[in-house]
Amino acid sequence: MADTIPAQFQVLDDRFLGVGGDSVVERPFTGGRWLEGPAYHGAGRFLLFSDIPNDRVLRYDEVTGRTDVFTAPADFPNGRTVDRQGRFLSCEHGARRLTRLEHDGTVTVLADSYRGQRFNSPNDVVTAADGSIWFTDPTYGIRSDYEGHQAQEEIGGRYVYRLGVDGTLEVVADDFTQPNGLAFSEDETRLFVVDSQERHIRVFDVAGERLTGGAVFAADPQGYDGIRFDSSGRLWGAAHDGLHCYEPDQTLVGKLLIPEVVSNLAFGGRQLNHLFLTATTSLYTLRVNFSGARYR
Repeated sequence: MADTIPAQFQVLDDRFLGVGGDSVVERPFTGGRWLEGPAYHGAGRFLLFSDIPNDRVLRYDEVTGRTDVFTAPADFPNGRTVDRQGRFLSCEHGARRLTRLEHDGTVTVLADSYRGQRFNSPNDVVTAADGSIWFTDPTYGIRSDYEGHQAQEEIGGRYVYRLGVDGTLEVVADDFTQPNGLAFSEDETRLFVVDSQERHIRVFDVAGERLTGGAVFAADPQGYDGIRFDSSGRLWGAAHDGLHCYEPDQTLVGKLLIPEVVSNLAFGGRQLNHLFLTATTSLYTLRVNFSGARYR
């Protein structure tokens, strides 16, 4: 049976009043070293997430409540998402590549280099309605052997990339210190990207295959990691004290407090109102009275 802690929704603005859900947060799994990359598979009703230093992917079954090892070794995977065809896309620190898990269990390498030079360590990934894949490439996986393999940078920058359906790979943002989590607004007119070293979230206007702008949308002294949108247009950011919730006008309106540093989040369940959090050593879950924006 899962451990539980009280659910603590902290109201910082009246617009957050009424936001909540279960009275307790469940912790169905603990014992990881640094958990990341939660992604929910609707047809299978399960969640995959990464335990990066332990070089494994874990599978949480929503029906049974069991968590089992899905893949190990796994090339030190970090962030992942599920595409429109129900396939998992994963960022691998160890192999320094972006991959897709096909329905038959085989793995397709989507990208592992840019202009003949290996990526640093792809970190997080999202998809767009046109089939393109957008991902970040900081250096966390090559700085030591803890989350990958220590190595030298080859590209000479930490970029945000767009991979088109025709296989064209482009740098869409090149002025980040350490790009991390990213998420599209529901209409895909804006892309939000975390710079974890600068401890802020930036927002870009999306014009087809290009990004413009890049102003700071939100900042926190301890920084952010993964980000996701809910169906009301609010941005939720993984932070050191839990999840932070921002209205579109950039106001921090509330928090969901968690006793471990939260790395990332995902919405799942049949109504997309089952919230999953990877937080340092543990996976936390609760049902909430709002839902996630699909594919965001």
